[in-house]
Amino acid sequence: MMIGGVRVALPCSCSCSCSGSPSKNRRYGTSRRSILKKSLSQEQVNFTSPLSEEPLVGVIGGGISGVLCALFLEKRGIRSTLFDTGIHGPGGRLGTRVVHPDPLKFDHAAQFFTVSDSRFAEIVNAWMEKGLVRRWQGTVGELHSGGRFLPSPHPPKFVATNGMRFLPHSLLSQTRMVNVVRPCWISKLEPFNGMWHLSENGKPRGVFDAIVIAHNGKCANRLLMASGLPLIARQMKRLDLSSIWALLAAFEDPLPFPGITEVPFEGAFVRGVDSLSWMANNTKKLLISQTGGPHCWTFLSTAAYGKQNKVPQENIPSSTAAKVKAGMLEGVESALGLSKGSLPKPFYTRLQLWGAALPTNTPGVPCIFDPSGRAGICGDWLLGSNIEAAVLSGIALANHIADYFQSPGADPGEFAVGLYHEFQPLEGHDIGQFPGLGTEKKMSEGQAYELAN
Repeated sequence: MMIGGVRVALPCSCSCSCSGSPSKNRRYGTSRRSILKKSLSQEQVNFTSPLSEEPLVGVIGGGISGVLCALFLEKRGIRSTLFDTGIHGPGGRLGTRVVHPDPLKFDHAAQFFTVSDSRFAEIVNAWMEKGLVRRWQGTVGELHSGGRFLPSPHPPKFVATNGMRFLPHSLLSQTRMVNVVRPCWISKLEPFNGMWHLSENGKPRGVFDAIVIAHNGKCANRLLMASGLPLIARQMKRLDLSSIWALLAAFEDPLPFPGITEVPFEGAFVRGVDSLSWMANNTKKLLISQTGGPHCWTFLSTAAYGKQNKVPQENIPSSTAAKVKAGMLEGVESALGLSKGSLPKPFYTRLQLWGAALPTNTPGVPCIFDPSGRAGICGDWLLGSNIEAAVLSGIALANHIADYFQSPGADPGEFAVGLYHEFQPLEGHDIGQFPGLGTEKKMSEGQAYELAN
């Protein structure tokens, strides 16, 4: 995700205790050095005016963490507006692509999720009762280069019933106090008269008592670089993210496998192939009652392959796309133990680069909140890298903001959280390199696949 030529403003001097005045028609450079310099030199906004009688929160980012934050704000009686860039729907890395008229269906980012926390288990049970998610009963395991497959049934894996994107869509359809605005790129945050004024390329998008940043990467850094939130901006910039290529491919027939008529799995962590780390049959996973018809596969690259072939994700050169596609399909052949050139040719392909994919470091805190600026951050990367972490982070921030709103006489400083936490490296930087499967302290290998952004 990326916003080019973001228009930003310096903090104001109205009812806030910061210095400066709202700036208009001012553009800043977008280089990393420029972002760092402007972020570190900005002055801290300090809201001192009372909250509105019915406070309104602006949630920027419609991934599962932002969605759950908005939903749990509603549970605490707080209204919110959720801004999301998605054209087809909210969800972020809970992405599902449907291609008509066939139709072909692909989960092209998060592939599944696991459950280890009792709070998340309660939420997932409620989702299952409503028919929103189900257990993935298909065979999943490790596929070693040359076609050696080893099933690994644990831990239990879950998928959204109709594709990952439809989970956040279904959750938001049941709300009364969450206003969803999409597609919308919030390009400017401006503190003015004790409120946050949000806009999209000069178009006002609302006034809010508090804001939530529920996305990350370059676009979030640019948004924060002159917002009056230097502590928030500093923590966001400390995040390092890997890049992952996703190749969607539809085949007329099942993929061949040595010794049998078709591959013996629905999903596999790929070992020993430079260009490939995961492959899954979406047709088997999502359309379990379908017999015959095309087979829709999602192939995810390694982070190393993503780094080797990194380009601007909104403008991928055709030569790079052709090279990556060929390299990943050759990787599929190698993983399946097929001779070169023997993989059936897909009749449909689509390539996507997730430029801000899996985090490689984390502060290990559920959420970040700056009470002086009435702004917070939620996201999976604050606790690790999986859907469970994203959900728990969104809930934690929602409850923290609600507690802050409902404690008018308390010292605002008591509500500061995560602003100075040091980042620690995650134990793996690539999909499938997270050891400790089945332990509570270490991220499991399966969890690392959940948000293959």
